[in-house]
Amino acid sequence: MSQTSDSCLDKWMGREALAEAMIPVIGRLYRENNVVTSIHGRSLINKSTMNILKAHRFARRMSNTELLLEETAPLLNALAELDLGAAAIDIARLTEKYRVEGNGASLDEYLRGELAEIVGKRGADDRTSTDVVLYGFGRIGRLLARILIEKAGGGHGLRLRAIVVRKGAENDLVKRASLLRRDSVHGSFEGTIRVDEDANTITANGVQIQVIYSDNPATVDYTAYGIKDALVVDNTGRWRDAEGLSQHLQSKGVARVLLTAPGKGELKNIVHGINHRDINDDDTIVTAASCTTNAITPVLKAINDKFGIVHGHVETVHSFTNDQNLIDNFHKGDRRGRSAALNMVITETGAAKAVAKALPQLQGKLTGNAIRVPTPDVSMAILNLNLENGTTRDEVNDYLREMSLHSELRKQIDYIDSPDVVSTDFVGSRRAGIVDGLATISNDKNLILYVWYDNEFGYSCQVVRVMEEMAGVNPPSFPARDVVAPIAVLEGAGA
Repeated sequence: MSQTSDSCLDKWMGREALAEAMIPVIGRLYRENNVVTSIHGRSLINKSTMNILKAHRFARRMSNTELLLEETAPLLNALAELDLGAAAIDIARLTEKYRVEGNGASLDEYLRGELAEIVGKRGADDRTSTDVVLYGFGRIGRLLARILIEKAGGGHGLRLRAIVVRKGAENDLVKRASLLRRDSVHGSFEGTIRVDEDANTITANGVQIQVIYSDNPATVDYTAYGIKDALVVDNTGRWRDAEGLSQHLQSKGVARVLLTAPGKGELKNIVHGINHRDINDDDTIVTAASCTTNAITPVLKAINDKFGIVHGHVETVHSFTNDQNLIDNFHKGDRRGRSAALNMVITETGAAKAVAKALPQLQGKLTGNAIRVPTPDVSMAILNLNLENGTTRDEVNDYLREMSLHSELRKQIDYIDSPDVVSTDFVGSRRAGIVDGLATISNDKNLILYVWYDNEFGYSCQVVRVMEEMAGVNPPSFPARDVVAPIAVLEGAGA
């Protein structure tokens, strides 16, 4: 073995050791201080050594410099010494900010200034907890449960208290728990799950979830289970207007309702990052729009803000969903009766029109259609746009890459320029949509963008963001502002 190979392996093992040492620090910050650490929005809580290394590697294509464990490890250790109050801290952005704005200050001095409002507050959390009930426990309901359990922390913020379902069998409780534990698309639940059939509860990572059987949203007495002023998240899609969804408000212990589908009538369709500030305290019923609307609206806003959109067409290549037939059989919808596993199926989508509910400036400017394809998850939206101002492929890609890193839409927009990515690479993405930079086509005022999105998990993350907004339980986020710096593309940055 050559000296070069030995040196390379030694360097790797050194980085492994640094990542291993970070794990208990990340855990203590989370358990003792209610501090959630991340790298460009990717949570580090309960991650393995390899996941931490991969997160640092990922940061290489998001920034103009490497994110070095030799910098982040000391930063984490310094954070642990500050006795912080509850917060969400992006260590990648904080490291970059210190690198640019440190001006010779020690790391401890800089962090004390940057995080002054939470230094010395040891786990203090001004947020009030909000009880959450999941009405329905299908694809979105179970993913919401996973995310809420992951974010449970010290019990502040959103507290998953119950799920409401119709009883399907004598062993219903065990089967519900099993479906939460195992998922063919998203893998095994990270943690432990216990079932108490006497109490009718599922306990996942210490979060006790009451299972309530009912087929009437207006007659459940949640207060009987100690649940009060709850936010009910309706995942069934059975009711989509104010009249139907208001049935939930007739049940004891319910304060507000969120629908995980596009709403009808005058209900507010909220896309987090775009119009979430439109939610008022007196909005008792809100909808989280659709997965496609959430995926495309942030990108469309970014493009419209900079280049102006005259007109556009949205073509969605969408994974099949549970309302389609596995084999040919009767279906009330056109074409959806044909086998989802064997066919591409042309169908309609209201996402293009729904964009205007969240982004009124695009009213009447978009058309749309959809093709359902034989994949279980991850979809793609193709945005064919006519612009007011001409641009180039590089200008658009640099701009969207910058938006994914430093803008208020960084939780919604992701960017990638790898030559070999395919749909399965985006399973579990927490962003609403991921722009595929290598697929971008620009011809002056005609622009075509390809946007991937996990129509299950990415959408569920957006739903949780809306829930946090409705409940007013967002922790302070640091750094509060970004470094304003040009983003240079690294050689091999897509790797």
